[in-house]
Amino acid sequence: MSFPDSLRALVEDSSALWGFLLAVGIVLVLTPLVSALAPRIGGVDDKTDRPRVHKRPVPRIGGLAIVVGILVPMAIFIDLDGAYLGILVGTFLAALLGLADDLWGLRPVTKLGGMVLIALIPVVGYDVVFHHLTLPLIGNHDIGWVAYPITVIWIAGLANLVNLIDGMDALAAGIVSIAAFAFAVLAISFGRADAAVLAAIVCGSTLAFLRSNYHPAKIFMGDSGALALGFVLATVAVQGVLKTAATIAVVAPLLVMAIPILDTSFVVLKRLKYKRPPWGADHNHFYHRFMRIGYSQRRTAAYLHVWAALVAGYAILLRFVPPRPFGHWDLGNTLIDVAYGLVVVAASVWMVYSLEILKSRHLRAIRLKTREPEEDREEAVEQVLSAGRR
Repeated sequence: MSFPDSLRALVEDSSALWGFLLAVGIVLVLTPLVSALAPRIGGVDDKTDRPRVHKRPVPRIGGLAIVVGILVPMAIFIDLDGAYLGILVGTFLAALLGLADDLWGLRPVTKLGGMVLIALIPVVGYDVVFHHLTLPLIGNHDIGWVAYPITVIWIAGLANLVNLIDGMDALAAGIVSIAAFAFAVLAISFGRADAAVLAAIVCGSTLAFLRSNYHPAKIFMGDSGALALGFVLATVAVQGVLKTAATIAVVAPLLVMAIPILDTSFVVLKRLKYKRPPWGADHNHFYHRFMRIGYSQRRTAAYLHVWAALVAGYAILLRFVPPRPFGHWDLGNTLIDVAYGLVVVAASVWMVYSLEILKSRHLRAIRLKTREPEEDREEAVEQVLSAGRR
C-alpha cells in the first residue's frame, strides 16, 4: 500500500475518522470541566516537589479528559475481544496510577514498578507481544520467551519516557500527536486496521488537548495523561508495527519516539555522570536547555515538534520508499532515503550543537571563576541546575 493509499484508507475508514472526531469532541468538552474539578480534589500543580518552568498554579489532571477521549471511542469503534481489551484495561490503570501521583505524589520507583505490573496485563494476559524481530540483511528471527520481558520493558519504558518529557506547555501532547499520526499511517499500511483506529483516536485526543495546553497553558495533562498516553502508544506500536515481518517494523517505532528516547537518555547519563539518582529532577531536559538560551516556551515547543516530525517522517519514508524493495536494492529509493536522512542528521546536529553551547552561558550567569578547572566548573553548573535554579 502506497502513502497516498494509506492516507485515503484512514480517511475512508469510518471507524478511524469517527473515532478521531469523537475523541476531539470529548476532550474539548471535558477539559474545562476537569480544570474546574482540579482545585476541589487537590489536582493543581502548585507544589515545589520538582523543577518547573511555570510560575503560577495550574490544574494538572487534564489527562482525565484525554483518557476518557481515548477509552470511549475505543470501546465504540474497536472490537475489544482479545488484545485490545487488555490495552483498554491497561490504559485505564495507567491513568489511575498517574492520577494517584498527581494528587498525592508517588516515588519514581513506585511509578515504574506500577507500570511494569500494568504492562504485564496486555503482555501476559492478552499476548500483546512481538515474537519476531526482522533485522536488516539478517532476516526474521523468532526471539522466543525473551519477547515477553522485552515487550514489558518497552511498554513500561515508553510510558515513563512520555511522562519525563511532560514538563513544558504543549510539548508532550504535540509529540504524542505526531507519533500517533505516524503509527496510524504505518499500521494501516500493514493492514492493522484496529491499531490504526486506536492511533487515530490518540491523535485526536491529544490535538484537542493542545487547545488548552499551548503556552500559557490553562491545564496540564499530568501523570494521569502522560503515563496513559505512553502506555497506549507503546501497545499500538506492538500491535500495529512490531508484529509485522517487515524490516522497518523494528526501526520505525524507535524513529517515531526518537526525541523522548534521546532526551531521557541524555538526562539519565548526565545524572549518572555526576553520581545523582537517575530518577532525580533537574533542569537538563532539552526544553530546559532551549529556554536557558532565551527561547520562549512556544518557540521551544515548536522546534522540538518540528524535530520530532522530521524523524517520524523518516520512519514513514523508509516504509513507503524502502532502499531494498522485495529484497533487491533500488538506487533511486536509496538516494532518496540517504538525502532525507542527511536532512534529519543535519537538523539533529544543529539541535545538539545549540544545546551544548549552553555551558559558557551558564558559567557567566552564575558568575563562576574562569580559572577553575573545566571539570570543576562543569560540576558546579550541574549542582546549580540540580538545585532547581535557572
